[in-house]
Amino acid sequence: MLVARAPAKLNLSLAIAGRRADGYHRLESLVAFTRFGDSLTLQTGVPLALEVEGATAAASGLPADNLVMKAAGHFAALFPGTASGRFHLIKRIPVAAGLGGGSSDAAAALRLLAQAHGIAADDARLFEAARRCGADVPVCMAAKPRFMRGIGDELAPVLDLPPLIAVLVNPGVALATSAVFAAMRLRPGQDALAAPAPRVEPGMSPEALLAALRYSGNDMEDASQSLAPVLVGVLAVLGSAPGCRLARMTGSGATCFGLFTSRRAAQGAVRAIRRGHPDWWVKASVLG
Repeated sequence: MLVARAPAKLNLSLAIAGRRADGYHRLESLVAFTRFGDSLTLQTGVPLALEVEGATAAASGLPADNLVMKAAGHFAALFPGTASGRFHLIKRIPVAAGLGGGSSDAAAALRLLAQAHGIAADDARLFEAARRCGADVPVCMAAKPRFMRGIGDELAPVLDLPPLIAVLVNPGVALATSAVFAAMRLRPGQDALAAPAPRVEPGMSPEALLAALRYSGNDMEDASQSLAPVLVGVLAVLGSAPGCRLARMTGSGATCFGLFTSRRAAQGAVRAIRRGHPDWWVKASVLG
């Protein structure tokens, strides 16, 4: 039995530079991962199958449509003669929430299959399998902080970011990335005025990183708020929490995050938000 973590992904910054002629949007994003996430196990020597349980399992859809199964299919196509096995997925990450849960699950499946067959983590076919699964899957393979560009297939070197504590809040609204992109109304071939990328330097302090992040943004926030106005309130609640240094939406939403440098302040914010908004999903986690 092989085990892998599938951490949640945060877009600390997200710039949309335009839309390619083929319809895909060009982006630049500083990505980090939480210590919180899903768990995936693989039992080898048995037929391919997937069992899903956990707090958000019901919202994740049918197992046959899960990205774990799609990842297994792409792996088998690129590594002929290999076997799959039985996957067991414990879902904790909210679905359609901008946290890359499905992408991280797919990346974990590819890592487990590679481990089961002695395939090196830097094998180009493994990256190709990840690319075929979806735009966010390649960056989830290593699950380390870095910039991703293009349509998510251009990965910069891994970064050593200082530790920050994130408080994640989801108001229970699912946002499809395709719907948010449609709301941005960019035509194929059209460029956009993208938010500046934060300057990240080796050895920078948490305060310096926060200062750099304040000069960036998430270019999808306005479109997401037009589809889910509750996000305006979520960001206001996070931004006004004592000790919150930056409040922003991740991905296409609807999850937002606040960054803290104090665990005590972050836990205080979690308690206060849960009291004031018991129907919201709230979680604190260290970025790693």
